[in-house]
Amino acid sequence: MASALRLRRRLLVRALCMAAFSFLFSGSDAAAAAERKMVGVYELKQGDFSIKVTDWGATLMSVILPDSEGNLADVVLGYDTVAEYVNGTAYFGGLIGRVANRIAGARFTLDGKAYRLYPNDGNNSLHGGHRGFSKVIWTVKEHGGGGDSPYITLYYHSFDGEQGFPGDLDVYVTYQLSAPYVLSVRMNATARSKATPVNLAHHAYWNLGGHGSGDILGEMVQLFASRYTPVDAALIPTGAVEPVAGTPYDFRAPAPVGARMADLLRGGVTGYDTNYAVDGGASILRRVARVRDGATGRAMELWADQPGVQFYTSNGLGGVRGKGGKVYGRYGALCLETQGFPDAVNHPSFPSQIVRPGQVYKHGMLFKFSF
Repeated sequence: MASALRLRRRLLVRALCMAAFSFLFSGSDAAAAAERKMVGVYELKQGDFSIKVTDWGATLMSVILPDSEGNLADVVLGYDTVAEYVNGTAYFGGLIGRVANRIAGARFTLDGKAYRLYPNDGNNSLHGGHRGFSKVIWTVKEHGGGGDSPYITLYYHSFDGEQGFPGDLDVYVTYQLSAPYVLSVRMNATARSKATPVNLAHHAYWNLGGHGSGDILGEMVQLFASRYTPVDAALIPTGAVEPVAGTPYDFRAPAPVGARMADLLRGGVTGYDTNYAVDGGASILRRVARVRDGATGRAMELWADQPGVQFYTSNGLGGVRGKGGKVYGRYGALCLETQGFPDAVNHPSFPSQIVRPGQVYKHGMLFKFSF
């Protein structure tokens, strides 16, 4: 009798578990299908200069430009379909937040309260956690695809506790084209209910020779930064801000990206993944970097108003299949992510990234292209 009762209980529990699993699985499929229907791709075009943006992650999918002979090419790495961005891990073209870069130990203390975040980079939090702003659907608020200054504005509401961060946050980003060959990216975020760290960044992978055209080691780079923030083995800043003079990190004068790569490799570093302290006052739009590709004549000048810029040489890429079947390898692009200093929330000596209720975080970037 007892054994029969135990058997009936086991069968009942099993049936309930199977029913719950079926419900969750069906709900997940329905949600995924709904998300696929909601996501779109939007083009901004001004003559032979155009970009495409998707509301998945407010992601920049393409930037098409002529070279010195008028030949058009897409100069950012990425994928052909939105589905590939959903499943990708490289952050191609994504809008990064709530806090870009790394937070040590995936934790911080603010106003006496400890917060734990989602660790997705060893023990650390990277680019907002496993489902940061580049992995959510944004809302298209405005889209003017033609005219003299085509633009698109996207919005995302980040809820209190999302990925462990405190407070509700309303976030906007606007992409806009203007003559001659200027792309602006304007971000702002308003804290609604609690003080919170905010550090948005844009994660485009640039190859001015054209995506998939090879490595960028020969492209000339100049960084308007005389100091940088050294890191430990986990790429967490030590807290120091040191001169670049006499180090492989010195790009104050134009130099090929790969000019000092051998020095980094000898030191056990696979490439550049480094935050620079941009010269000049914070919150002022100023020159951050220049890049030039000798083969095509394409050049890019970056202006921004943030205290830092992360110079990254795609060290983590390897065999990633991208647009048009191109395979992206290590050093296949460079990133210039203007930002607050990494892990600033745990380093009181770094420029603060804390935004209090009612305050507005602002971050502007200008990419000026020439040939």
